[in-house]
Amino acid sequence: MHRRPAVLAAIVIVSLAVSCSSKHSQKSDPMQQAAAKAVDPLAKLHWRLGMQAWTFRKLTLFETIDMCKRLDVHYLEMYPGQKLAPDSDVQADHNLPDDQIAKLLAKCKEAGVTPVSYGVCDVGADEKTARKVFEFAKKMGLEQIVAEPVPTMAATADNLATEYGLKLAIHDHPKPSRYWNPDTVLLFCQGRSERIGSCSDVGHWVRSGLMAVECMKKLDGRIIEFHMKDINEKDEDVIWGTGRVDIHGVMEEAKRQHLHNPMFAIEYERTEGEELVSNVSKSIEYFKKTAAELAAH
Repeated sequence: MHRRPAVLAAIVIVSLAVSCSSKHSQKSDPMQQAAAKAVDPLAKLHWRLGMQAWTFRKLTLFETIDMCKRLDVHYLEMYPGQKLAPDSDVQADHNLPDDQIAKLLAKCKEAGVTPVSYGVCDVGADEKTARKVFEFAKKMGLEQIVAEPVPTMAATADNLATEYGLKLAIHDHPKPSRYWNPDTVLLFCQGRSERIGSCSDVGHWVRSGLMAVECMKKLDGRIIEFHMKDINEKDEDVIWGTGRVDIHGVMEEAKRQHLHNPMFAIEYERTEGEELVSNVSKSIEYFKKTAAELAAH
């Protein structure tokens, strides 16, 4: 009879201990999350790995977003002209009406994918045309527009970038395109704000006979994002780390320049279907492994 109060007391003590432990666990969750983030190589380097939607151009944009989720890629660069969804004939570009923009943003949110960039697009040769592109990017909540504008648009582009709180990244298609050489990109940037810079397509530089790392050194302070690819002797896309671009060197140089929050956009321009998915997956694996090595030193 006298043991019952003792048993009850023991139960109360255990319950309090469990409760305290639970509360302590809940309080430590933010600390645990911060610790987890600290050891994440990409977070430590302040880098983001994203997807250039052109990689999955055989799919619609909605299907590409689903593919990003499958591959655990959380950032996206759209390109103009991709079909929006399987049940729609609408194209995903800067003419997209507001109701379709809302659907696209909802799709991205559902998949855990953040749209960051739009390009490579044509911003035109006058303010009215360019403003339409910037307005679309602002509605989408993007950070930058990727383009190859005519040189006379430099001042206008800079003004619009400042007005809309966006960046303009100059892309380098291979020669004989206007910006195949980083010297031409630097000419466009001369006298402009930090909102004007480079979308450094490392594979296209090599296709033009240049060395990617040396191009990056020239553009130090102006690199906004990357189009990442590796190519073989035939200029064909291959799994990262197996070609002649020197992806490891590119990543080392990005670290040396202390680039803050650039997106490395995957752009794989060969193969399709599950072969493409496999190649992209292996490239992601190489990127993350190399990032871990760089983050550790």
